[in-house]
Amino acid sequence: MEQQEKKLIADIKKAAKAGQMNACKVMAKDLVRTRRYVQKFYKMRTSLQGVALRIQTMSSNQQMSTAMRGATKAMKSMNTSMNLPGMQKVLMEFEKESEMMDMKEDLMNDAIDDAMEDDIEDDEEESDQIVQQVLDEIGLQLNDSLGAAPQTVTEQSAVAEGAADAMDDDAALQARLDSLRKE
Repeated sequence: MEQQEKKLIADIKKAAKAGQMNACKVMAKDLVRTRRYVQKFYKMRTSLQGVALRIQTMSSNQQMSTAMRGATKAMKSMNTSMNLPGMQKVLMEFEKESEMMDMKEDLMNDAIDDAMEDDIEDDEEESDQIVQQVLDEIGLQLNDSLGAAPQTVTEQSAVAEGAADAMDDDAALQARLDSLRKE
């Protein structure tokens, strides 16, 4: 239509140059009608675009409604199939069994610790002997390297050695065991 409008304008100019005023008026009315049709065409196109947008919106709403309906049905079936008292009973039973298992595990650990206590005491005694042997060797090496350094024993260390000698080995081990249990 725009091409027709341009053609009419060109024809009006030709007729005006040729002096044909009546033809110019007829073509001018035709031009006005063509412009109105163009405007109506634009309005109609805009209206159709609006309708298409509404249809698309309605289609989207319908799809959402269908999806919501499906989700609602799924939730309803889940709610009806879910036995809340039964689930609570299962969870309470699980908690009870878990506590029983923890108690049995504690009893087993205590029994194992009691059975292994003698071995632990033997291991401690042997490790103490090894440490004492290493310290004695280091003490000898230090004494050899120090040579002529004065060797005096302070009163506190003499008292401590005297007290340690007074205790027999079993009593010392029992004292160590008691102190370890307190910690």
